[in-house]
Amino acid sequence: MFTAGDDIAAAQTTRLVYTDAIKVMAGARRLGQVRYMPDAQREWFEHWEVEAYRRNVAKAGRKLGRAGGKVAIVTGAAQGFGLEIAADLAAQGAHVVLTDVNVEGARAAAGALSQKHGADKAIGLAINVTDGASVEEALHQAVRMYGGFDLLVSNAGVLKAGSVKTQPQKEFEFVTAVNYTGYFMCVQKAAPVMAIQHLARPDYWSDIIQINSKSGLAGSNRNSAYAGSKFGGIGLTQSFALELVEDGIKVNAICPGNFFEGPLWSDPNTGLFVQYLRSGKVPGAKTIEDVKKAYEAKVPMGRGCRADDVMKAIYYLMDQKYETGQALPVTGGQVMLS
Repeated sequence: MFTAGDDIAAAQTTRLVYTDAIKVMAGARRLGQVRYMPDAQREWFEHWEVEAYRRNVAKAGRKLGRAGGKVAIVTGAAQGFGLEIAADLAAQGAHVVLTDVNVEGARAAAGALSQKHGADKAIGLAINVTDGASVEEALHQAVRMYGGFDLLVSNAGVLKAGSVKTQPQKEFEFVTAVNYTGYFMCVQKAAPVMAIQHLARPDYWSDIIQINSKSGLAGSNRNSAYAGSKFGGIGLTQSFALELVEDGIKVNAICPGNFFEGPLWSDPNTGLFVQYLRSGKVPGAKTIEDVKKAYEAKVPMGRGCRADDVMKAIYYLMDQKYETGQALPVTGGQVMLS
């Protein structure tokens, strides 16, 4: 059974009501026959003032926002940037599918969002973006739950800093597999679903947004694996945009500056501040705080990128109907395009 509504709650209400109607019809047949209500009586009930009041109350209870009515899938959403993106989308009215290799973290985060914004507002699913079968299964479960999706945020990414002279091949291949191949796999599996939606309604457009990096716009010293994968991601974005525009899919990338407050940078054991300190990327740095200050000094705005900075860019790209294939910098002026 497939049911539809303005949101998941309305669709579930429709399912419950129709299931009851089936039971009533089945019971009526056992008693003799189904006798349908005349049109005049049916219309009276549909326009009955109590029913009209109920509909108005239901509409008033729906929260509208910049992502109202959208279904969004976010990869790498169990923590950090991905989780903040998912949380803001949910707060702005979207139903959100949080996917991550850390499935328990994704489910816990989704549960917290549903508790805050409404039952089944978010779900958490397992995904390994480097494995096509895993990506396909996650998208399949998302479609089973919500009927489709309007936005894919390809956020999952890893970083292994190191010199080209010494970095192990295994580390280089790991970064490339997640950041480059993983983006390709997600788009390859998502595009057919989005294309069907456009085929059903030609004026409908969906969005694929890759969370890239400023390192996709300018090289990064002793960070070639990461920068190379992000440069490649922009090449994919432009190529996908040219191909998928015929299916009503806009494809863009956002290139944030450094997200200093997130675990990618600040984790005391594996964060970039620690990695850069150990690799000697910041000359003269003796402590993690030295590394952080050095990186903040590179930004004209004097601070790292934040989730709300990126969210403004995401909503802009969703709202803008006349833009595809772009790499939008959100760097505080650290990278200026020419």
